[in-house]
This record gives sequence, structure tokens and C-alpha cells, in this order.
Amino acid sequence: MSAPHIALNRFGLGARPGEASGLGDPRGWLEDQLEGDPPDRAAAVPSDQAVAEAFRGFLTAVRSQDRDGVRAATRKVIEFHARESAAALATRAASERPFVERWIAFWSNHLCVSVGAGIRVAAFAGRYEREAIRPHVLGPFEKLLLASARHPAMLLYLDNAQSVGPESRVARRPRRGRSGPGQDRLRGLNENYARELLELHTLGVGGGYSQDDVRELARILTGWTVAGLGGPVDRLLGGGSGGMGGRGGPPGRGGQPAPGGPGGVPREADGAPTTDGIPTFHFLEWAHEPGRKTVLGRRYDEGESAGHEVIRDLARRPEAARFISTKLVTHFIDDAPPPRAVDRLTARWLETEGDLREVARELVALDEAWEPRYRKFRTPQDWMLAILRAVGNDDANPAVTRVLRQLRHPLWAPPSPAGYSDLNRDWGDPDSLMNRAELARTLAERTGRDGLGGSGGGPGAGRSSNPGTGQSAGAGGRDLRPLGTVMPLEPDDPLGAILADTSLDASERIALAFAGPAFQWR
Repeated sequence: MSAPHIALNRFGLGARPGEASGLGDPRGWLEDQLEGDPPDRAAAVPSDQAVAEAFRGFLTAVRSQDRDGVRAATRKVIEFHARESAAALATRAASERPFVERWIAFWSNHLCVSVGAGIRVAAFAGRYEREAIRPHVLGPFEKLLLASARHPAMLLYLDNAQSVGPESRVARRPRRGRSGPGQDRLRGLNENYARELLELHTLGVGGGYSQDDVRELARILTGWTVAGLGGPVDRLLGGGSGGMGGRGGPPGRGGQPAPGGPGGVPREADGAPTTDGIPTFHFLEWAHEPGRKTVLGRRYDEGESAGHEVIRDLARRPEAARFISTKLVTHFIDDAPPPRAVDRLTARWLETEGDLREVARELVALDEAWEPRYRKFRTPQDWMLAILRAVGNDDANPAVTRVLRQLRHPLWAPPSPAGYSDLNRDWGDPDSLMNRAELARTLAERTGRDGLGGSGGGPGAGRSSNPGTGQSAGAGGRDLRPLGTVMPLEPDDPLGAILADTSLDASERIALAFAGPAFQWR
């Protein structure tokens, strides 16, 4: 594999026809992409306000036991999520900074949320990548980690939004009955996020922490919750009778709502929290566990600032540097990460205190990163994006999301908090390969009928041209050699001759290209 193909496929999202021949300085091309802020993604489709309103409609229907309302609101949230997913994939397919988009995808998977957890995450998964991940992937890791920890999607996904200190004022107040489903959920300590923060996001399994550290970290993070959903949190924050609040608030003297708000939370006139209609992070002091806590030998005071401090400390630990560096080398280079490469990346992480831009530059500078003997099997998302770029389609329509569901790799839907697997064996099994071959044939038939980038409405829809030729890809008669330039074909690879053979059906040749080994590996 040549250096241009390594840059375009191993570090990018796939080559466009003829792109490799014009890449004179592959390393420089990658390094240039790291300059400046991460590229913005197109505005949300639909708006954040519309998604939030749909989700609140779902919650209202649940509380009122309105089954028809639940179904209608669920369909709307799912539709919004599909449109958001398609917009995100289109951004990646069209990007002129594909290395940064790959970098974003890695961190989105490392600090993942999953729509498999239900509507509460599906409503905010796209917003999570736009707000918590994308803006921070070229800055300090500690800021990325904090943005993830405070985002509603993560707080809801790993249940920290409902975590209450056992000795907090909320836990100690007398129960006065339930005002609706979910009222009593704000009653106990939840360790889910604390455990994953240690095990998956920073230190890794065997990172030197204990169950006591998990529990103490969970106690520090009590009160980190979400306002603006119209549930018990909003009642505790505001206590107003209208808006998103509801009856009853946190007990002050005589059981009346305490004046003002914790941590300077802004209020509407009726006492409900101001969120501009968008669910957002709030520190709920009444749910926070009082007293000092100890994590990994360091003591922390109570309050929201303690959460910031412990996240910063975890982000800077040597165990986190090695754990994440190993994941990065595994993702970009090989399932058996070369120890020297891991050592160099870890050292650079520690030198820069987790400056992710500098870590990315070091990754590109590794000798191992450019060795052809290392290779990775494309995940389904990588495979689909490479196809879109190969056929000149910059507009991933909703059909692409359906294809990814067939391939068990939909956007923002990993099966567990560990994210999607990065290992070849989990994507290259016989059933998966057969599925790809069948889909490759379907995609090729559509492009053969409508032209590459035709208007048939499928994953090949977009601009109507043959790669590098500007010609329609009808049955036979077309020279498809430009399609061969997107992959590292050896001189004796028969696929090159097949793509050039105009006596063969174009759809069959395209299917062979997309399903063949040269296109599957990066």
C-alpha cells in the first residue's frame, strides 16, 4: 500500500477517484488538517428545540399513560434521529478534512452514548456529538471529558441524572407520595457513570482503581443532572406551578420551596429553570452528597467544583494516557498495537498533558503508521463512507442509515458503553462478509441503473457521474478504471483488468470492486 493510499484510507474516510495520484505529501496533508478548529457540522436537522419538544411530549404521554401519545411522540423522535444521523454521515462523506472526521468518530465511540438505551438518548445523541465531542477533539482531553460528563445525553444514558447522595437533602426529606412516574427515581446513589468513567473513559480495566473509588466518585458526581425535561428535577429546581415545573419544590423552612436556585440557576417568573426549551446540565445541590470524598488517594471537597477537579485529575493520570494511546494505535494501525508506537504516543500524551491535537500529530509521525504490513478491516460505517466518496456522493440520504442498521453498525447505537468494537474479527466474520457482498450488489445495481451518483434515492444517490469520467454507468460500455484508483491495487490484481473491461456489465464490476478485499481493508 502506497503512502497516499495509507493517508486516504487508514487515516481518512476513503479516496475519491484519482485523489491518490495528486497527494504529493501524504503526511503533510494529514498534518494540515489538524490546523484550526474542528470543522462545524451543518445545523441540526431538525432544530434542537423541535427535538426537545418532541421528547417532552413523549414524557408527558408516559406520565399521563397516553399510549397513542407515546407512540406518536416515539415515531417523531425516531424520525428526528434518522434525519440527524443522515446529516452527520453527509458531513463526513463531503469533508475536505477526513482525518479530523475520523478523529471525531473515534472520540464519539470512545465516550459513547447509545440510542439502544431508548428514546431518552435517541433524542440527544446527535446533539451530543455536535456539542460535547466535535468542538473539543483538538483540545485538552480534560475539556473533552468534562464536556461529555456534563452533557444531557451522557447523564441520561448512564443514569447519573438520577443519582442522589444518600445523605443529601433530597434523600432525607419525608416522602409525600408520588406525583407521577419517575418521582421516586431521584432517591438513591447510582454508580453506573462513575464506573464507566474509570473503566472505559480514562483508566481502563486494571487501571488501579477499586470499588471504593467507584463509589466515592459516584458520590462526588451526585447532583449532576438535567433540567428542562419537566420531571422531578425541574420540580426540585423551581417548584413553580406552570411551565416545566410542577408542584412542590425542594424543602426550605416549613417545606416551602427554597428561594432562588442552586448554583445560580436562572429562573423564570414562576420558578421553573430557564433552558430556552433545551434540556441542559444543572448541578442540583439538594441531591449532592455532603462531605469530603477520596478517589485514588486524593481527597475532594463537596460541591460541583469537586466533580470538575476529579475529572481533570483522571484525564491527566498516566494510566489514562497509556490506555487511550493503546486504543488509538489499535484503531488506526493494527489489532495488535506495536508496543513502540504505544510508548511513543503515551509519552507525547504525558508531555502535552493530553493535548489531543499534539497526540494526533504524533500518531501521524509514527513510523508504524506508514508500514504497509499493518492494516485494518473497514467497519461498516467506514465501508459505507468510502463507497460514498468513491462514487462522488456528498449527500448521504436516510437510506444509508438503513444500510448501516443491516450491517449492525448504525450511528450512535453501540451495544454497550464500551462502544463499537475496533477489532477485525468482529466485522470480518462470514455472515458479515456475505451481507456486505449482497449490499454491494444492490448498491451497484442502483448505480448501474441510475448512474454513479444517480437519483434513484438509494445510498448511491447524489451527483450523476462515473468516477473520474463524468459518464453514466449503464450496462457495460464504460471504463471504470478510475474506480480502481480509490484502492491500493497491485499491478497483477485482476480487478484492475475487470474494471477496464467494457464488455462486462458495469454493475457487476462495481459490485466486485466494493465487495473485494482491496476495498475492504484500510
